[in-house]
Amino acid sequence: MATIKRTRRFLGVAGALVLAMGSAHAETKPLEIGYVDGWSDSVATTHVAAEVIKEKLGYAVNLKAIATGIMWQSVANGSLDAMLSAWLPVTHGEYWAKYKDKVVDYGPNFKDAKIGLIVPEYVKANSIDDLKTDTSFKQKIVGIDAGSGVMIKTEQAIKDYDLTGYKLTASSGAGMIAELTRAENKKDSVVVTGWVPHWMFAKWKLKFLEDPKGVFGAAETVNSIGSTQLATKAPEVAEFLKKFQWQSKDEIGEVMLAIQDGAKPEAAAKDWVAKHPERVKEWTGK
Repeated sequence: MATIKRTRRFLGVAGALVLAMGSAHAETKPLEIGYVDGWSDSVATTHVAAEVIKEKLGYAVNLKAIATGIMWQSVANGSLDAMLSAWLPVTHGEYWAKYKDKVVDYGPNFKDAKIGLIVPEYVKANSIDDLKTDTSFKQKIVGIDAGSGVMIKTEQAIKDYDLTGYKLTASSGAGMIAELTRAENKKDSVVVTGWVPHWMFAKWKLKFLEDPKGVFGAAETVNSIGSTQLATKAPEVAEFLKKFQWQSKDEIGEVMLAIQDGAKPEAAAKDWVAKHPERVKEWTGK
């Protein structure tokens, strides 16, 4: 009888410990993570990270779509715990210079991010210089929003490469993709302004035109940035962010393309995490 009582007492204590461990993070305030809604890579990366944090690390997460400048400011003042969309060292260099002493850089989640001029793999042109003699492009470059970084650099490229007669047409991300889609369907020549990571590289075989003059700059990284309080508030999450990194544009492209094809970001992230347990284990050990 005494043995039974001791066994029950042991099981009761063990059960209480399990419950306590399971609810340890339940009492913690949800993590607030920001992303830029118009950036397909920001949406995909942030939702996958959030799914891993919730499913494998046991933290509640609130995601907030927010403008770039406010996102940086919010992480710096602690109203956001993290963001995974910092383009460094150039594109967000001004924000980094302003806030670097108030945030923690957990390193790249994507390497070899870049901007430039993009063409289908089936065209003969391989360099921006080739545009001067290749008449199949009809002296037209399809752009995105006027004033964006890649548009400013393209205007400079037209001057530096002496692309006399070439016209850069301002459009939008959707407008650029529409032109690219039409060209791909007909196997016509087209040159567009673009960047990686982007889902279009998962949909079509594309290439950057070589830029020997370096107008568009070197490759950048997309980094995960946390508040100074994150490591104390959620140490497991801080460790995860140090390890969380996409292997290639094709890997993140799988998620971006699913979202582009109509999947909800949360569903696309959940599906990707379920299909790639080995990658998740590399990041979390679980």
